[in-house]
Amino acid sequence: MANTQPDTAFAGREYPATEPYQVGREKIREFAAAVGAQHPAHHDIVAARGLGYPDLVAPPTFAVVIAQRAESQYVADPAAGIDFSRVVHADEKFEHHRPIVAGDELVTILHVDSVTQRASISMVTTRCEIFAAGTDGAAPGEHVATVTSSLVVRGEDS
Repeated sequence: MANTQPDTAFAGREYPATEPYQVGREKIREFAAAVGAQHPAHHDIVAARGLGYPDLVAPPTFAVVIAQRAESQYVADPAAGIDFSRVVHADEKFEHHRPIVAGDELVTILHVDSVTQRASISMVTTRCEIFAAGTDGAAPGEHVATVTSSLVVRGEDS
């Protein structure tokens, strides 16, 4: 039987930057509709530009789309010991340094900040640092946002 508890040795691990994610207008519109964000800057380019943005502005929680792509590196790693069918999302925090807009190319560096076990329950905290993609393969550029996620991984007995 596979390990049903996350490996605590993954605490402190940093994953390399993801491939760039191209933020698209339709993705912003779809996400905004899904979460009920009706501000015109999420749907109408003229409205967004009228507010001084270069293109459509993503709702603040759109950053989770980008963060989850990075977190999949950790969750999909068999050595990490995470059975995703036993994961419950406990908390999510967003810190924005600037809005995410259509046309952004973003890369994410994933940090596994902590892995704690209590009986048959594990708590995992990840932090995704989202940056504008660097140019010509350079290091990541401008820091755009930080997404901190807390996950509960239920063991077999819970």
